[in-house]
Amino acid sequence: MKTINTKKIVITAMLAAIASVVMLFIRINFMPAAPFLTYDPKDVVIAIGGFIVGPLAVIAISIIVSLVEMLTVSPTGWIGLIMNILSSCSFALPAAIIYRRIHTLKGAVIGLLSGWIFVTAVMLLWNYMIVPLYMPNTSREDIVPLLLPVFAPFNLIKYGLGAATTMLIYKPLSIALSKARIIEKPVTETKVKQLIVGIGIAIGLAAIPTVLLVLVLKGVI
Repeated sequence: MKTINTKKIVITAMLAAIASVVMLFIRINFMPAAPFLTYDPKDVVIAIGGFIVGPLAVIAISIIVSLVEMLTVSPTGWIGLIMNILSSCSFALPAAIIYRRIHTLKGAVIGLLSGWIFVTAVMLLWNYMIVPLYMPNTSREDIVPLLLPVFAPFNLIKYGLGAATTMLIYKPLSIALSKARIIEKPVTETKVKQLIVGIGIAIGLAAIPTVLLVLVLKGVI
């Protein structure tokens, strides 16, 4: 058990390093209306980490990579840090949880599609709530017209590409790592503790912005 845990830690650290590198060197902006929205493939690596190690690896890698991004290329400071963690977890956690439960190609597809839809919906709420905090001259009323024509397409494209790339890379990578005895052969049983933690975080990611949105609409905040 100790050896297995050590391997998981090493794999998680290795994937965090890879995700940080691709985040630093592959950055594309395809939304001129929102230059702070950039595409990078780090979430592909994070999703693969969730498939290989489990949902908790998603959280760990997301935090590490987001910290690296904040300290290097991000101009949005701690607010950008929070947004990056939220977006990565919103995409990769549902995928990892479902794949852990349904350990088949079908489970991987369902998980990635669920993460794609989930992150797109959740980030609309988070963008509405948080973007004005790091754009002082922008109000929430200014953000509303951008939600559907800018933020929604950005997330659909970004995480659609992420889901497709993950599907292409994961299987051959997991087979290679299994043959090299770096990871064990996939198991079909779900660890109840990981499942509960993952589901709780996913619910929180969806519930918190909803509550904040209600408070904003009521004029409380």
